[in-house]
Order: sequence, then C-alpha cells, then structure tokens
Amino acid sequence: MDNYEYTELLKNVTTKMHNITGVVEPQKLETRLQEIEKMESEPQFWDDAANAAKIQKEKTQLSRKLEKYSIAKSAVEDAKELYEMAKEENDDESLQALYDDAPALQNQIRAMEIEVLLSGESDANNAILSIHPGAGGTESQDWAAMLLRMYKRWAERHDFKVELLDYQTGEEAGIKDATILIKGENAYGYLKVENGIHRLVRISPFDSNAKRHTSFSSVMVSPEIDDDIDIVIEDKDIRIDTYRASGAGGQHVNKTESAIRITHIKTGVVVQCQNDRSQHKNKATAMKMLKSRLYELELEEQKAKEAGVAKSEIGWGHQIRSYVMQPYQQVKDTRSNEAYSNVSAILDGDIDAMIEGVLIAQNKQ
Repeated sequence: MDNYEYTELLKNVTTKMHNITGVVEPQKLETRLQEIEKMESEPQFWDDAANAAKIQKEKTQLSRKLEKYSIAKSAVEDAKELYEMAKEENDDESLQALYDDAPALQNQIRAMEIEVLLSGESDANNAILSIHPGAGGTESQDWAAMLLRMYKRWAERHDFKVELLDYQTGEEAGIKDATILIKGENAYGYLKVENGIHRLVRISPFDSNAKRHTSFSSVMVSPEIDDDIDIVIEDKDIRIDTYRASGAGGQHVNKTESAIRITHIKTGVVVQCQNDRSQHKNKATAMKMLKSRLYELELEEQKAKEAGVAKSEIGWGHQIRSYVMQPYQQVKDTRSNEAYSNVSAILDGDIDAMIEGVLIAQNKQ
C-alpha cells in the first residue's frame, strides 16, 4: 500500500463514519442515557420491576452502541492525525505501521456499519429458528441436520446460548423438523436474513451409485418477542394437537403425549414444542413461538405497505442461497450476489461474512 492508496482508504472510512454518525446520533444517545440515570435515581423507579428491567436493557444496549461508536470514531481520527504527522516527518516506520493496520481499521468500520444496520424494532432480540427439510427424503433431512449444526456452531462462535425447542429425527438420518432458540444480543438482527430456502448440491452419501443430488431445506427465523408486546390469539383462531415426543429428551420420550403442535388457522402458521416433559410448559412455549411468528408476519406486512409492494413470502417462497460441494466448492447468496469458496468453514458456522454481505446489499436497495 502506498500513500495514494492509504489516502483513498482514509477518505472512504471518513465518509462511512460520517454516515454512521448521522444514523447513530450520538448526542441523542447521550441525552437518553442521562434521562435513564435520572430515572434510576428516583426511588419509585424500582417499584415497577418489569419496567425497570426494560429500561435497564435499553440502557445496556445504548451504552454498548455509544461505546462502539466512540471507539470507531477515535480510530478513524487517530489514523488521520498519525498519517499527516508521519508524512510531514517522513517517518517511514510509522507509515508502514499505519499501512499494516489498515485492514483492521476497515474491519472496525465495517463492524460499526453492521451495528447501525441492526437497529430495527426487533433486531436486538433473541431468535427463534426453525428448519424444515424439503422433498427428497433422507437426503433433504440430512441437509436440514447440517444446517442445524451450522447455526449452532455460529451461535457458539458468538458465545450465544442455544435452547432446543423441538427436534424430530428422520427415519434413517437427519431431522424431520427442528426449532431452536438462540439467545444473544442482535441474534434476530443477524439471523433474519437466513429466512428462506437453502439449496445443497453434493454427491449423496446415501446413494450407492455416487450420483450428484440437489436438496432443499427451509429456514424460518422470528424474533422472540417481549411479554409487553400485546398479540391477541383467541381459542377459535388456533388448533392444538398433542403427540408423543421423539428424539433426545428423557424418560418421558414416546411414553406421554407431552409435545404440542399449534396451528394458526387464518395464516397457516404451525409451531411445535417438545423440549419439556410438561405438556403445560410446552404449550406455553409453543404459544410464545406462535406470537413471535405472527409478530414477524405483521412487521413484514407493514414494510410491504410502506414500500408499496405485495407482501413477499419470506422463508417459504424463494431460494436465497446455494451450497455447492460437487463438482466445485462454492456458496453463493442470491441477494448479495457474493460467492464464497470456504464451504467447509461456512458449514461449520463461519457465516458472518455472508450475513453482513446481505445486510449491506439490502440496505443499498
């Protein structure tokens, strides 16, 4: 990297930082944090435990965003100042150090861009992620299990907690259905772009003739909604079925009908839960899953109306990504139009670059 390239880099990150400042509005964040501190100093504030917890969560999120913004802004300003000083003094050693640090500076600003993009109403929430294999029997069920492992590994990389809500094993391999709750800040903000059909092309390990197979699985992601969000579901709007739990789960498996399946008649949304040996607890969890799914559908309808287009069938109606293992190695996302060759790493949970690419591409639309 030479002086011209580094000057262009500084121009680029300075422009991005200016745009980020306009979205973050740090002065508003500081004002709101001061308001919260003032509220906390009032004794009656702590009388309402639910409201206090909500405000505390907001404070944590605002503080983290302001801290990340301040660090990124300082990094850009420091780089500009050091660069000018090093040029004036012909300090080649300092210039080389700045050149070496350039990728880290770019990554830091990119991370801040993503932080800004994750500012939607539910982006900070936990995520409820469901995987359903498409037609194709064992091959598609195995592909669904591979996707489940990919998202679990992604969660581990971010130190997020994963709770299994529903898991139904396939007859020979893989899974028929699975739903997990991923707990962590911005879990839904990241994973919402995973909504859709995922396509796999590979030599099937279940085909004795070693032929290439194409498999499909759908991924559906909803935000875990807070209890204070009011979504009314009447008994006449749903159908509740019980069934025996399958797979790992303890002594109650296949002995009692503790698993719950709820169908929302109007929308056709189906949720199910079998993670607890108590039918009552499974029903409560399934109802929360249903409310989260309906809440997400309502948000999508609002976005569609604002954009003046018909509501898209997110998570069901289109293919978003292809994972090709034979005859070549490539993962390509149809929305960002970016391709990646590190297929093994991606299937092991290294999907941040893909997710961020989609978030940035969608923001430019």
